Order: sequence, then structure tokens, then C-alpha cells
Amino acid sequence: MLFNSIDFAIFLPLVFILYWFVTNKNLKLQNFLIVASSYFFYGWWDWRFLSLILFSTIVDYLVGLQLKTEENNKKRKVLLWLSIIVNLGFLGFFKYYNFFVDNFVTAFSFFGNDIQANSLNIILPVGISFYTFQTLSYTIDIYRRKLEPTKDFIAFSAFVSFFPQLVAGPIERASNLLPQFYKKRTFDYTKAADGMRQILWGLFKKIVIADNCAEYANTIFNNYEDQSGATLVLGALFFTFQIYGDFSGYSDIAIGTSRLFGFNLKQNFNFPYFSRDIAEFWRRWHMSLSTWFRDYLYIPLGGSRGGLWMKIRNTFIIFIVSGFWHGANWTFIVWGMLNALFFLPLMLTKNNRNNIDIVAKGKYFPSIKEFLSILITFGLTVFAWIFFRAENINHAFQYISGIFKNTDSFFLPSTYSKYHIIFILIAVLTIIEWLGREGQHALESLGLRWKKPFRYIMYYIIVFAIYWFAGKEQQFIYFQF
Repeated sequence: MLFNSIDFAIFLPLVFILYWFVTNKNLKLQNFLIVASSYFFYGWWDWRFLSLILFSTIVDYLVGLQLKTEENNKKRKVLLWLSIIVNLGFLGFFKYYNFFVDNFVTAFSFFGNDIQANSLNIILPVGISFYTFQTLSYTIDIYRRKLEPTKDFIAFSAFVSFFPQLVAGPIERASNLLPQFYKKRTFDYTKAADGMRQILWGLFKKIVIADNCAEYANTIFNNYEDQSGATLVLGALFFTFQIYGDFSGYSDIAIGTSRLFGFNLKQNFNFPYFSRDIAEFWRRWHMSLSTWFRDYLYIPLGGSRGGLWMKIRNTFIIFIVSGFWHGANWTFIVWGMLNALFFLPLMLTKNNRNNIDIVAKGKYFPSIKEFLSILITFGLTVFAWIFFRAENINHAFQYISGIFKNTDSFFLPSTYSKYHIIFILIAVLTIIEWLGREGQHALESLGLRWKKPFRYIMYYIIVFAIYWFAGKEQQFIYFQF
């Protein structure tokens, strides 16, 4: 079920009414409603894959209980590896089986040995990359004795399948989300109102920005041979805003929806395109995934505590694995390697934590130095996104070479005239995000000090824009990641 669908517009109010007016006096029943609603939400896409979520839930629930009582270190490791193999086994089969088979055949063919190996027509289960990492963090934290396992199977099932963030995150830690299922929840109007503002802004980013940018980006990327260098640059820019509007928009809707039900999810995007270097960008982009890899891969590998080569090795591992997590294509691996190359100089010179605070905090405008740093970082990010969007490596390199082949039209107004509406929409997004960058989301405090009529005019304009620019229902980019 898509957040930007009529189905969800009907589903959400019904669950909300049942949650607060029917099951609100019984915590167990309320949690069971969340599980049932989440399974219905997921099964609306394809009910067959509900068995995967249920099986992972049962395995990790039982492993967690067993880890609590088991003192033998070897047996504890066996239990941990059982969880890892089951979860990553499902993920590896559905997401990477054909990738490895195709590359295995290609490698043998390169050396003159033709082998026969058939790929499978595999449907990638929605959200498997997200809920797999969520359940893995639970068993790993119990193994490390940082978390007590739960005996409440309904609460644990709700944690694994919580419908607002089930499909595309944020990837929640059990230490944050699971305890919220143990406590009685009361309706908080202030929290719910803020959740509605965040949902509204998420829908704006998805429907108005991402979907409209997608139309142009897809046309340009799919017909890159016939485009001028300036148009190819625009295509990369449109995709840059498409993926941000699409993914951060989903996170905003997920977090806002959670707040309607009394839950607090972690912030997943913290205005990343205002970053002053790549290190800051990765502290602000898909934060739940970045911190997951930091805590469960980078630090166990030694982090940045070892010698020079260990630091370089660990940096490349973390970015390459992050790239591979995004998809079974060499383009994602190259995208990860590029970001590692961008990040490495900052880490080696110990400048990777220079920009921790919000840019131009308490000011309307950044300094010239900050502005130039933002532009350079944004330019590097746009360049890397070309590989992320390209169909294959050859497509990416041909696209990039095309940018420099025909530069005659870079400064001709006619090049940009047909895109004027999307330029205006991107400008509106940028201005509102800049004004609201000190909050958890752009509309958290923007307009709250205005007189009520003016504040509601702003909300109605956003609603009208969503209605006006809404076209054919489009799937989220991360829907099948």
C-alpha cells in the first residue's frame, strides 16, 4: 500500500479510529491492532510475502529469549549466526541471487569458458532491506548484552512490522521503538498536529517535487544520446531532487503517521543538501542506515582507531557495502566508492567532524565560505547520483561524457525555458527547507508564530499544490529496496 494512494487515505483514518476509540483501554489489544493493521498494509501489495516477515519475527524472538539464558559463548555465537544467516539469507536470495549468477557467468565467459546458469524470475519483497536490518539489530544488541529481550511476542511483532516505517524506514533500533509498545499511550493533540504537518510536507516532497522531477529526469536519462550537455546536467539535478523528495518524503510521512499513534521515530533526513562537506552529508542523509552501518560494521572492523591502511580499508568497506545495500547493480557499488573517495581526505586530515552544528544557525543567510562549501558538496553529490540513477556502468560513463561533448547551449535561456515550473517548485522547496532547517522537519515551527489565518493559508496552498500537481500514482523509489 502506497502512502500517496487513495487506499492509504482510507486505511489510515480507519486504523486511527479503531486505535484511539475502540482498543485504547487495552494495551495488548492496541498492539495487536497495530500488528494486524501492519500485516494488512503489507499484504495489500502481495500477501505471500507476509510469511517472510512472520518467519523472521519468530526466529529473532526465539533467538533473543535463548540468548538471555545462554551463558556459553560458543552457543551464543551459534544463536547469533542463526539469526544472521536466516535474515541475510532471505535478503541475499531475493535481492542478490541473479546479480551473483549473472556476474559468475560473465567472469567465466571472460576467460573463454562458457557455462550455463539460469537466473530466476524473482520478485523482490517490499521493504526486505529495511525490516531485515531492524530485526538484526535486535539480536545483535542482545548478543552484546546491550538490550534485554522481550517476552511479549505481540509487542515484538509490532516492532518488526510497524506499518508506518515497514516499507522504507527509518530503520528503528529496538532500544528506541520496542519500549514504546510496553507503555500505555494517550492521545496528544500537539504531537498529532505536528505529525499532520510532517505528513503534509512529506506528501508535498513526494507528489509535487519528486514525481514531477522524475518525469523530466526519466526522459533525459532514457534519451541521453540526443540531449545537450546542459540538458544532461539538468537531468542529474532533477534526479538529485527526485530522490531526496521521494525518500525523505516517505520518511516524513512515516514519522508523522507514527506521531498520530503516539510513537516517536528517529529523524532520518536532516536537510542533507545544506551540508558543507561529504562527511556532514552522510550524517544527515538516511541517518538510520548510516548509523546502522557505523555501529554494526564500521566500529567492529576497527573504525578509525587503527593505522592508515585500516582506516582506508574500513572507509571503503562501509561505503561499498552501503552502496550494495541499495541494489544489485555495479552502479550502486561505484556510487559507494565515489562517496568513499570524497570522504577519505576529510577523515585522513581529521576534518570529518568540522561541521557538526546546523549551517548558519540563527541566521537567515550563510557566510560566503559556507555557501561555497554547500555548492561544492552539492556538486559532488549530484555527480555521484548519476551512477546511482544510471541503468549500468556504461550508461553512466556515456551520460557523463555527453555533458562535456556539447557545451554550446549551457548558457542559452532556451535550454531552460520548458522547465520553468519545476525550477519554481524546487526553489519553493529549498526556501521552505532552509527556513525550517533547525527543526525536525521543515514545517515543525515555520509559521507557528504567525497569525492563525496566515498559517492556515500556507497549509492550504501546500494542499492545493499537492492536488494540482498530483498525477498518476507513482511508486516510491525505495519501495522495493
